[in-house]
Amino acid sequence: MKKSALTYLSAVLLVLMASCSKDNDEPSELAELSIAANSTTITEGESASFTLTLSAPLSSPVNVTLQIEGSAANGADYQSIDDEITIPANRLTESITISSLEDDEEEDTEVLRLTLLSTDHTGISITQNQASLSIKDTEQEFRLAPAAARSYMVNPSATEETVALFYNLKRSAETGFVVGQQDAFHLFFNDARGDADMKKTTGRDPGLLGSDFMFITSDRNDETPNNWFYQQEQLIKEDVAEAYNKGMINAFTWHFNEPYDGEHFYTAQMTSFQKANAFKSIMPGASNHEYFRAKLDKVASVAKSLTGNDGKPIPIIFRPFHEFDGHWFWWGRDYCTAQEFITVWRFMVEYLRDTKGVNNMLFAFSPDNSYTTQSGYLSRYPGDAYVDILGMDNYGDFNNEGTAGVERANAKLQIVSDLAKERVKIAALAETGYFVTPGQNTPISGFYSENLYKALTDNNIQISYMMFWNNIGNTYCVPPPGQSDTNDFINFANKSRSLLEDALPDMYTLPSGD
Repeated sequence: MKKSALTYLSAVLLVLMASCSKDNDEPSELAELSIAANSTTITEGESASFTLTLSAPLSSPVNVTLQIEGSAANGADYQSIDDEITIPANRLTESITISSLEDDEEEDTEVLRLTLLSTDHTGISITQNQASLSIKDTEQEFRLAPAAARSYMVNPSATEETVALFYNLKRSAETGFVVGQQDAFHLFFNDARGDADMKKTTGRDPGLLGSDFMFITSDRNDETPNNWFYQQEQLIKEDVAEAYNKGMINAFTWHFNEPYDGEHFYTAQMTSFQKANAFKSIMPGASNHEYFRAKLDKVASVAKSLTGNDGKPIPIIFRPFHEFDGHWFWWGRDYCTAQEFITVWRFMVEYLRDTKGVNNMLFAFSPDNSYTTQSGYLSRYPGDAYVDILGMDNYGDFNNEGTAGVERANAKLQIVSDLAKERVKIAALAETGYFVTPGQNTPISGFYSENLYKALTDNNIQISYMMFWNNIGNTYCVPPPGQSDTNDFINFANKSRSLLEDALPDMYTLPSGD
């Protein structure tokens, strides 16, 4: 009995061995092979993969033949791949990496399509035999062409020099920011007259001069030679011409006195009635609208009278109703709705541009630093047709706020920079500084060359210009010679992206091509 059982067992083993050796590579049932892409679309320079998948592993490698086709060229639009691929033994998957290549050509989206043609195993069924991948052209960063500049501006009839200023400010932001100061030619630390304090410190004038329509539009300016306010108007016009003749940029703020008494712009000095009604009263059809128009007439008259040694109208940046998101000015958000603010802004632009024919003005929109999102920044935005410059004012984030403050300031400037790129506008830090009064407070270590410079340059933002507020009395924003932070400012001015007057290109000539 034992011999018979052994003989039977041996026979069974022989049959099993023969069965296994007959086709060791083939599964007992057909294995399925498919191909799929892990992404449907990539951009030039990015990578993706196709994955071949078996439903069951095989004990020997599987060689697969592919067909490579589509508008994307093998070896030109992506790194070269072979038309054969091997799935290793006992593996369920194998991937084909597609590394797309960048080029400078503008192209339509191209397609790579892989088709499974055959394998070297008869026991494999190809189920999903084709997969595709789209390769998009790299989105080239928009660069404003000289001939197109006018089409992005508020005033399509702007003078050639004003168009050139818009274009050159936009383009200069790619490599640096213009450094300016308010009242640099006639207000000085400790009234030390002569050169601008920035020039006393660095040997160079600022690249931008800030002025103000405050005295010019004052009710007390009677336009007679002996009138102090009229004299200030003449001095300001002289400063603007000097700056233009030096190749500098001119920017006007407007500290506009409220229309009832014509005395104040700070709400702290106004009555409750004035605060609640001043802005609403200048709207079209309201009680003080004609007063507002008369002040705009004065702004227009002065703007149109500004001429340089070349006899041409001097382009100016006009920044009215600044820091409107605060409560300290009567045009602040506490005293008018968003729609009321937008209505007045649009009227102002249309009146100056269309009624008064002011063609040498760029319009700057400039809230304070309260916003943290694009929607917050744009909450009172009058529209692209009414704004040339997207600015912001910011003192608070630089006021001994350390690294966190610098990062907040940079994040807010990032919002301005991104919006300016998207809308083809100019981005600016329109007003900033840290006020130092020697003997009362001390400078912030590294304020200029570290804090401010980082805020203006980190994260690849593009800011066209920035402006310090004025030096006056015993207080300064730009340190004169001999202060403990003078060298810090010199280091800031010497940074690669800081543009003072001597580093400016010709801001008033439009290149013939680019």
